[in-house]
Amino acid sequence: MVITLLDARRARRIAEQVPDPELPMLTLADLGVLRDVSLTEDGTVVASLTPTYSGCPAMAEMRAGVAARLRDAGYTRVEIRTVLDPPWTSDWITPDGRRKLAEHGIAPPGAAPARPAGPVPLVLAPTRRSVPCPRCGSADTEETSRFAATSCKALWRCLACREPFEYVKEI
Repeated sequence: MVITLLDARRARRIAEQVPDPELPMLTLADLGVLRDVSLTEDGTVVASLTPTYSGCPAMAEMRAGVAARLRDAGYTRVEIRTVLDPPWTSDWITPDGRRKLAEHGIAPPGAAPARPAGPVPLVLAPTRRSVPCPRCGSADTEETSRFAATSCKALWRCLACREPFEYVKEI
């Protein structure tokens, strides 16, 4: 079997379109969890994913979604790999992904905190004091709950337009 660069590009385009199961307005590429898609000499498509955090319950759905889309496109041999190093950071969310979050009323994360080499220190204080409202843009907001529908989001409320909104935390 002759593997071409076109085959690899096609496989990547297909994998890039898989929606995130928790944030379906984003693709796995938008979220930055799709790390690589390649073809081996025997024609196996190898897709590498990095979870947003250790133990993310959506990983099984992400793996299944990528595998199903690739198989539906005619790739009979598909392997999904989980890549843990380097760990995912919210900085990997693409500009398009950040725009889509805001368009859907979810505040995108700011810059992730700097990570020292070695163990990650536990920080109990909020990492960000103000989150702009994705609806009206006001910085006059407050956190109402540290956790939302998923562990990577928090609930906030805008004090200007009075609307509640979710916020993707910096990781």
